[in-house]
Amino acid sequence: MTAAAPKLLEVGRVSRSHGLTGEVVVDLTTDRHERVEAGSVLNVGGRPLTVAESRPFGHRFLVRFVGVDSREAADKLHGAVIRAEALDDPEALWVHEVVGAELFEADGTSRGLVVAVQSNPAADLLVLDSGSLVPVTFVVSFSDHRVTIDAPPGLFDLL
Repeated sequence: MTAAAPKLLEVGRVSRSHGLTGEVVVDLTTDRHERVEAGSVLNVGGRPLTVAESRPFGHRFLVRFVGVDSREAADKLHGAVIRAEALDDPEALWVHEVVGAELFEADGTSRGLVVAVQSNPAADLLVLDSGSLVPVTFVVSFSDHRVTIDAPPGLFDLL
C-alpha cells in the first residue's frame, strides 16, 4: 500500500520574469514569507522547484529557482500557480482546515458551517452557509472540525 500524496495548498503565483538571470516576481497569497526562503521546495506550475534565493520586492518577492537560469526559462513560469505542503503550526488557524467546520457560540449554539474565509484588512472573516460573516478575532478554539467563538451580543441579528 502506498502513502497518499500530501495535499498541496496554493501559496502564490508567478506574476512575471524579472531581469536576465531567471528571477521571477512572486505574489504570495499567504503571510508566511518562509514559503520563499532559500531551500524551500515549491510546486510551481506542476513541477517541484527549489528556491535558490529570494528577497522582498515591494509587497511581492523576487525569487530565483534552482535550474531556472535565464530570462527564457523564467518566462515559461509566467502565471504559474505555486503550491506547497501545509505547514505544521498548532497555533495557526488554517483556511483548509476551518472550511467545512461547524461554528458554535461559546454557549453551544450552532451557527452553521464555515464555507469560506474572506480576506479583510481588519481581520479575515469566516463566511457561514447562512451568509453570516464572523471575524476570526472572535475564534476562541478550534478542534475536530468545530470552531468556537466568543461573539458580541447581536452579531447574528444583523441579517
